[in-house]
Amino acid sequence: MGRRIVVTRTRDQSSELAARLAALGAEVVELPVIRISREVSKQALADVMLEFGAYDWLVFTSANGVHHFFGEFFRIFDDIRALGLVRIACIGDATARAAAELHIKVEVRPKKATAEALADELIATGSMDNSKVLVITGNLNRDTLVQRLEGARAIVDCLQVYKTEAVDLAGDPLAAEFRRRGADAVLFASSSSAQCFVDQGENLRIAEGATNPLHGSIGPQTSETMRRAGLKVDFEAPTPGIDELVAELVRSLS
Repeated sequence: MGRRIVVTRTRDQSSELAARLAALGAEVVELPVIRISREVSKQALADVMLEFGAYDWLVFTSANGVHHFFGEFFRIFDDIRALGLVRIACIGDATARAAAELHIKVEVRPKKATAEALADELIATGSMDNSKVLVITGNLNRDTLVQRLEGARAIVDCLQVYKTEAVDLAGDPLAAEFRRRGADAVLFASSSSAQCFVDQGENLRIAEGATNPLHGSIGPQTSETMRRAGLKVDFEAPTPGIDELVAELVRSLS
């Protein structure tokens, strides 16, 4: 490929994407504009765990949710069988893979990794009426999934287990290099990374004469955020996923 590609994911989540790009011969610049960390209310966690056996569905909207939820779960329980008979739903392939690593069967996974598609798949099971659903979230999750499930007469609780926050790149040497040289493309794998990239302002404003990058989106929700924030969407993965984003990048640069 021989192109300079900027990845805006957090460093601990960029390895798969960076590896795919490096295998294609790209110069990969990891420039995380967000950080993700555990954040859970002890009282909310206690309330959920006390009545965990009453939930019919456990719904994960991200791989981060899987990791941080089970970090808390195994701190309280020492056996995966404590999950009981709860059914599992995940929003996409990466989230489902995180569950599979724990040998957990995912019963519902939409082909399109969006909250709307996940809600549709859950409703299509015919099991939502008066079901108790626990949705595992971060601090920036949209209300779409919850609203759709409640509209189908489900009883929905949410448990936040992590937070996403901006990273200040003012003194970051990689950010300075990006301002000076630019890049062939910048990839956005989430709405939060797109918004935080724009919010950096002068920290990521490329200099005159630097290479103006194409902006690539992993899916429609991220594209919507990019446009709303004033970023042009030059290409979008046809379906949300790392493989699809990389394939679309190659097509756009060729």
